[in-house]
Amino acid sequence: MPQLPAPAYPDDVRARLEADAKEVIARYPGSRSALLPLLHLVQSEEGFVSRTGMAFCAEQLGLTTAEVTAVATFYTMYRRRPSGDYQVGVCTNTLCAVMGGDAIFDRLKEHLGVGNDETTEDGKVTLEHIECNAACDFAPVVMVNWEFFDNQTPESATRLVDDLIAGRTVEPTRGAPLCTYKETARILAGFPDTRPGAVEATGGAGAASLVGLKLAKGEDVGQARVVGPRGEAPRDAPPHDPSPTEHLSSHDAPQQTSASDPANPAGPAAEEGE
Repeated sequence: MPQLPAPAYPDDVRARLEADAKEVIARYPGSRSALLPLLHLVQSEEGFVSRTGMAFCAEQLGLTTAEVTAVATFYTMYRRRPSGDYQVGVCTNTLCAVMGGDAIFDRLKEHLGVGNDETTEDGKVTLEHIECNAACDFAPVVMVNWEFFDNQTPESATRLVDDLIAGRTVEPTRGAPLCTYKETARILAGFPDTRPGAVEATGGAGAASLVGLKLAKGEDVGQARVVGPRGEAPRDAPPHDPSPTEHLSSHDAPQQTSASDPANPAGPAAEEGE
C-alpha cells in the first residue's frame, strides 16, 4: 500500500531547521551540493534520517524525495531508524578482526543482548560492525560516535559500553571529547563544536604509520623493524631457507599453467564474444 505523506515537523522545530538549512545552503555555489550536510542536520534533530527529514531536505533543495532517499540510503553514516545515544562500532575488517575485533563484537552482542545494527532497550547504545577506520596500527579499534577507542580487548570494550549506559564520563583514546550521536551529527553538518577544548583536542597517527611515512620520504627510521619487500629478507635478518614442511601461500605455490603443466596446454586466445 502507498505510504501516507510524511508528517511535518512542529512549527518551532521547522523554523529552527529552516534557519540552519539556509546557513548550510549558502556555503555552496549549487544548492544540491548541500544535501549531505542537510541530512546530517535532520539526523541531529531525531537521531536518524526519517521520512520527515528527507521531505524537509527535498523541499529546501528543490529535489524530489526519491533523489534524497537515493542518497540517504547509499551512505551508512545516515541511520534509517531510531538509534542509540552512542553508536558503538567495532571494526571487523581484516587486521582488526585477526587482532581480536571479531571476539570483541561477539562479546558485546552477548553482553548487550543485541545483534548487529540493533539498539539496547534503554536507547543508550546501538551496536554495529564497521569497516576499516584507517587506524590499523591501533588494532583492534572500537569507535563511539566516530571517536577512537584504540587497542581494545573484549574486557575493555565491555567496560566501555557499561560506562556509556551508566552515564559515566568516557574519554576517547585520542581526538575530541565524546558527545552524543545527535551532537555529533550537528558537528558533521558543519556547525561549530562549542565545547571547551573540543576543537583543540586532536589525535595523531600511530608509530607504525609515522615509520611508513618516513620510509616513503627516504628518512632514517633508526632501529625500527622494517619488513622487506616480498621475497626479500628483512633488513639485518639472516638468510632463511624454508623447510620442506613450511606452508606456502597460494601466491608462492607452483601454479598449474601451460608452461609448468604440459598436460594442460593453453589453447589459442578466443576472439572477443566467442
